[in-house]
Amino acid sequence: MQINFWAVLAASVIPLIMGFVWYHPKIFGTIWMKEAGLSEDKMKGQMVGVFVFSVILSLLIAYFLQFVVVHQMGALGMIGGDEMNANESYHAFMKDYGMAYRSFGHGSLHSFMTGFMFVFPVIAINAMFERKSWKYTMINAGYWTLTITIMGGIICGWYAVDGFHWMTQK
Repeated sequence: MQINFWAVLAASVIPLIMGFVWYHPKIFGTIWMKEAGLSEDKMKGQMVGVFVFSVILSLLIAYFLQFVVVHQMGALGMIGGDEMNANESYHAFMKDYGMAYRSFGHGSLHSFMTGFMFVFPVIAINAMFERKSWKYTMINAGYWTLTITIMGGIICGWYAVDGFHWMTQK
């Protein structure tokens, strides 16, 4: 299955955009800094490296999310990932279900569930061992859950708009 790199790239900038809004001092930024034990002086400095590495890590998250939100990728995995040598049943399946559940809403739903049932527990476990507050946990988990919800919606919705040209190829 072809990977839609434009959708992945577009989704990978969402964490920066959401972070700018979510962690703004007038939203959760001031509370987050207090709960994290940070000061404005500590936050100052070379941020270029932080932003560059954040985009690279966001690309990994977006790349992974397509496997969560585009169910047809699982069908390709079942045949070993080689669609050019796939059997007739795979092509029949893709002809019948190739565009099923391809919408922003569907991608958002699955990404939200991933955020709530995977990201939130991971952040909460780390925060408990770091002795961070529940405010800190909820601010970070809320940010990541909302962020990947939007990312998954973009990835799944973009597939719906772009379509799969490979579905008709055998």
